[in-house]
Amino acid sequence: MILSNTTDVVGYKVTESIGLVNGSIVQSKHVGRDIMAGLKTLIGGEIAGYTEMLSDARDKAIQRMAKEAEGKGANAVINIRFTTSAISQGMSEILVYGTAVVLTKI
Repeated sequence: MILSNTTDVVGYKVTESIGLVNGSIVQSKHVGRDIMAGLKTLIGGEIAGYTEMLSDARDKAIQRMAKEAEGKGANAVINIRFTTSAISQGMSEILVYGTAVVLTKI
């Protein structure tokens, strides 16, 4: 599966546009990470536990989008975008979406 945040992929042409596909995940904070994050706010710097958690959540959302595209017969998703939103205190959603297409090598 080719994934691109641009509308085209070098060396390929879009031969069929299948339509919008997406993947999402709602992630909650972990109490252990909250304690470490609280301590980190005293000295500053990156909160690695949250960075890792959000990276994993993004990867899962991308996998879900790619699986949906594959199920519709696509071999690529182009023009990929990400968005996040707060669901409630301590929970957020990561949504990834793009256009499922069939690419042919030129």
